[in-house]
Amino acid sequence: MQFIVGIFLIALGLASSAWGQAKMTTEQLAAYNKPDREKMLYAGAKAEGKVTWYTSLAGDSYKKLAAAYEAKYPGVQVESYRATRQEMSARILAESQAQRYIADTMETTIPLLKLLKDNKWLVPYYFSTIAKYPDHVKEKAPNGLVYWAIDRESHIGLAYNTKLIPKNLAPKNYEGLLRPELKDKISFAGSDTGVTVVGAMLKFKGEEYVKKLRALNPSVHNVSGRALLDMVISGEVVVSPTTFRNHVEVSLKAGAPIEWIPMDVVPANSGSTAVLLKSPHPNAALLLADFILGPGGQKVLEEYEYGNPTKEYGFKRWYPEHGMTAEQIDTLESKWRTIMRDMTKRSSF
Repeated sequence: MQFIVGIFLIALGLASSAWGQAKMTTEQLAAYNKPDREKMLYAGAKAEGKVTWYTSLAGDSYKKLAAAYEAKYPGVQVESYRATRQEMSARILAESQAQRYIADTMETTIPLLKLLKDNKWLVPYYFSTIAKYPDHVKEKAPNGLVYWAIDRESHIGLAYNTKLIPKNLAPKNYEGLLRPELKDKISFAGSDTGVTVVGAMLKFKGEEYVKKLRALNPSVHNVSGRALLDMVISGEVVVSPTTFRNHVEVSLKAGAPIEWIPMDVVPANSGSTAVLLKSPHPNAALLLADFILGPGGQKVLEEYEYGNPTKEYGFKRWYPEHGMTAEQIDTLESKWRTIMRDMTKRSSF
């Protein structure tokens, strides 16, 4: 009899727990921070069966991260959509206009997330490792929650071909980039990477510095930072201040004749994790956010040489979008892009 009563009480407890979870709105689930958070979200995620993840992560990193999540949480499938910020923005807008809410968790750059926040499309949430993240990498929401947190950084600095530039002539800061010996040898990526670097130069060195740099005939190639680094490796380009540390680290392992140097300030091209308010699979969405920002996700990202926002690297980092609205970011980026285009007539756009 006692055995039957015990089974009944366990069943009643499980039913009560499931009923309690079913009563929770997405906002309540997102704010839940009790010790059983992971267990509760996983139970809900298994019932949902999948999570749709929109991400700007490149290469194989997002596939590896999705696979690691599925391995930790069997029964929850990750459907990934990988796109640039601009492509993702267009897709989200089209889905919203059609009232088809597909995305659950989003991992992308801050300008798009600010736009989504301004339109009240994001849910403030808690994640299990929230205390480990410094305030400047979290977009704070009321009640100790966040709209997003930076999960990975790509640090932009200078790369040069060690076969073409002697070590003693390699620039160690922005002033070093003005050496006469570097005339006709400097190249910028024409993508957002190059735009950000021009923004850093304007902010920290001023317009007079950019005028001096223009006199050295820098070229602008309409390619990504990664593609321009390949041009540095091949010797087609000698020096570029628009290269990512993680890309250089990967290439160094393959024996590339390059070196990466941080300038006076290192722009951090960051990716952040947010959860959509109208997520079709809120439990799986929040569980994925917890995973990306937790030890499991961070381990995968560091395998691909992404910077960890909770670590120090010995150089000053600059987050261009910090403290600005989406409109202010667009205005500044437009100005920086114009200045970059005007920097040289040798641009290959």
